[in-house]
Amino acid sequence: MKKSSAQWAVVALVAVSAVVSGPASAADRFITVASTTSTANSGLLDYILPMFQQKTGIEVRVVAVGTGQAMRIARNGDADVLLVHHRPSEEAFVADGFGVERIEVMANDFIIVGPADDPVAVRGMKDAAAALSRIAGAEAPFASRGDDSGTHKKELGLWKEAKVDPTAASGTWYRETGSGMGATLNTAAAMNAYALADRGTWLSFANPGELTVLVKGDDRLLNPYAVILVNRDKHPHVKADDGQAFIDWLVSAEGQEAIGSFRINGERLFKPIARTS
Repeated sequence: MKKSSAQWAVVALVAVSAVVSGPASAADRFITVASTTSTANSGLLDYILPMFQQKTGIEVRVVAVGTGQAMRIARNGDADVLLVHHRPSEEAFVADGFGVERIEVMANDFIIVGPADDPVAVRGMKDAAAALSRIAGAEAPFASRGDDSGTHKKELGLWKEAKVDPTAASGTWYRETGSGMGATLNTAAAMNAYALADRGTWLSFANPGELTVLVKGDDRLLNPYAVILVNRDKHPHVKADDGQAFIDWLVSAEGQEAIGSFRINGERLFKPIARTS
């Protein structure tokens, strides 16, 4: 059932899934950021947002959902800033007048994970679409987010290139979780199934079971993230000044250094790609 704008406002202000630490009484000045689950699940936002708040006094309240849902929240005016990772959708958001400007901030990559014994032999393949075609041909278990997220959109694009419609097999070898990346990886681990994941969430995932990285390095698996200020011309209540302050910090040398310094087990999860002056 679709939520109304008022309902999304409740989601944005109450069902906040990742906020900077600190007492609620100090939250006199805040912005709401609609973002993807990967920025929260990876631990990146918990790492960088306290730095921004300490510098500016602005708290960032993050609603971490799939990219499609994040954009619906922002279109309804229930967020001040959008931080997502599906370029065609981002460009449409700006072209439709809901966003001011799309600015690339950071990138990681997508990977295909699966059982260590790799029953359909996709390990080491450099063509992600061909790997999915092989998985579908063998009807090997595959866990999909199925949630209109940026990762899900990328996955569907790869299936299209593979000339496979996996949704026709939904509920059989193809399982749509309708959940975030962490929950989908949990499902894949329980099923010993293949899945498409973003590297950031994978590296922070604590329950891989028998899963391992099998396919990586295809240029089509590059995963850039962009930040967009919600347009005050569409929604006059948007906190444009504080939202812009957050964007300016993300793309500054300080913000980019903060993003690049976030590591798990010594491995950087996100590469800063903003053009700093």
